[in-house]
Order: sequence, then C-alpha cells, then structure tokens
Amino acid sequence: MTDTAARRRRYSYLGPAGTFTEAALKQVPEAVGQDWNPVDNLGEALADVVSGASDAAMIAIENSIDGGVTVAQDALATIPGLRIVGEYLVPVRFVLVARPGTRLEDIAVVSGHPVAYGQCRAWLDDQVPRHRHLIATSNVQAAADLFDPEKGIDAAIAPPGIEEHYDVEVLAEGIAENPDAVTRFVLVSRTVPVGEPTGADKTSLIVELPDDRSGSLLELLEQFATRGVNLTLLASRPIGDRMGRYRFVIDAEGHVQDARVADALLGVKRFSPRVVFLGSYPRADRVAATIRVAYDDEAFRDARDWLDRIRAGEDA
Repeated sequence: MTDTAARRRRYSYLGPAGTFTEAALKQVPEAVGQDWNPVDNLGEALADVVSGASDAAMIAIENSIDGGVTVAQDALATIPGLRIVGEYLVPVRFVLVARPGTRLEDIAVVSGHPVAYGQCRAWLDDQVPRHRHLIATSNVQAAADLFDPEKGIDAAIAPPGIEEHYDVEVLAEGIAENPDAVTRFVLVSRTVPVGEPTGADKTSLIVELPDDRSGSLLELLEQFATRGVNLTLLASRPIGDRMGRYRFVIDAEGHVQDARVADALLGVKRFSPRVVFLGSYPRADRVAATIRVAYDDEAFRDARDWLDRIRAGEDA
C-alpha cells in the first residue's frame, strides 16, 4: 500500500448518490477526494464508524419541520465511543419525477421517503388526490424504484438534480409545503480530542433525569440557566426500561472549553446518573452566542480568584 493510499479517509453516508446526506458530506472540506461509502441506513453508517471501517459518518439528526430524527438521537445515546465533530445544514427541496412520457393524470402510486412524503402530502393531495404512497428507504431510492417493474410505481418524490443520476422526467418542482425547510446533519467519528473553540460553537449531550419527580427537569435546566448558557435544542426520548423514564437530547450554545459551559456540565454531571457528552463543534450557521458580562470567561476567573484568596486567608 502506498503512503497516499494509507492516508485516504473513508466516509459513510446514506446512499445512493444524490441524497441530501451526500449534499451534506460535500460541505466537508477534508472529505473531498477521499473514499465515500454509500450505505442503506443510519445504523449501518454508525456501525462502520464503530468498527473502524469508516473514519466518520454523516447522519441527519434534525429537521426544521419534523423535529429530531429520533433513530439518530437514540443511536447516539446508546452506542458508546461516538463523537460529533461538525454540523451542516442542507435546504430541503423536492421534485416529483416519473419515467419519460408519464403524465400527472397517469399517477396512482407515488414512492417517497416517509419524511419527504409528509412534507409533500398537501401538494399531492391537491394535484394527485387518488394516489397511494409506497415507502422508500431514501429520496434517491424512490427514483430508482421507478425502474423496478415489480413495485408498480408511477412517480417519485426526489431531490432536485435527480435527473442527473436517472433517466427521469421532472413533472413538478417545489412540491414541499414549506419552502424554508432545512435538515441538520452531523459528522460523527469515534471519540477524538475536542477541537479548539471558534467563538461560534455548539455542545451536544444526552442527559438522563435521576428520577421521576416534580421539579427534576427544572433542576436540569437550571444547571444551564444559572450559568447563562442558552439551549438551542431540548428533546425528550423514552429510555425504554419503564414508563416515566426519559433522557434528554440537549444542544447548548458554546464550547466545553468556555468557562460557563464547562461549569454547567459539571453541574449536570453532579445532578444526573448518566451523561453522554457528544461533542463541541463549530455551528453550521456560524452564529456566535450572546454572552452577558456576568457569564464570560473573565467573570468566572475573577470569581475563582476571589474564592482562592478567601481560602488562603487573604483580604478578598
């Protein structure tokens, strides 16, 4: 094996080529020119990372319309040794495609990923009121299934540009109900040292409540509020061992090396029986957190110095 080949990195993503996940991976500068491995599902992508078959995997974790991708959140909560190293935003647009020569009035069966179908259902109900939905594993696979005679599909919900990959005809564009929909993707690797803060960062973690009692969630949120740390995501997921037991998926503004964030995480660790640190990484939108003076790093240093002087018997 040559030195060049040895340095090549491998990235897994939900395939086939042309998916929104591939569009997210294209935003990763260090992935350009490396080996890209299309897989059939999120579990396979993360298994590649855990086994070392891939250096990292790009997965969808949140949609601005449908909320969190629960299968991704649950996987990150239960699979050890994973670390989020970056996030990427992809605008979500859909077109309706069919085999050449197909007319809109000929459509009876429409293939589409469940999330895509949910975002396009209003348009389909209006334009193709008697259609039946057939689930596809991805938006690109929906188009590929058009050429499987056993499936009997007439049209597919697919991403723009799909005609570059398949011999299909675009019957309609902009069929999603919300033109501003965005999907958030994260690049996941095995556990690595946390990168340096950029000033516009996000920290992700998953926290279990200690017990099911009044005020538990409030106590968790106070760990962040009392340190001036804003949360950009708070989602609950059942732990699954019994009713009333939940874990919370949390995205906080800032980096673990920021004093306010580090202090909040210490508070969370003391409070919760289980905390999964998923990573601190640059925000995709590059929006810096607004920090009040009382919560900046200098304020925390001053407070620690004041306490040290008290403990040393000095004039504070």
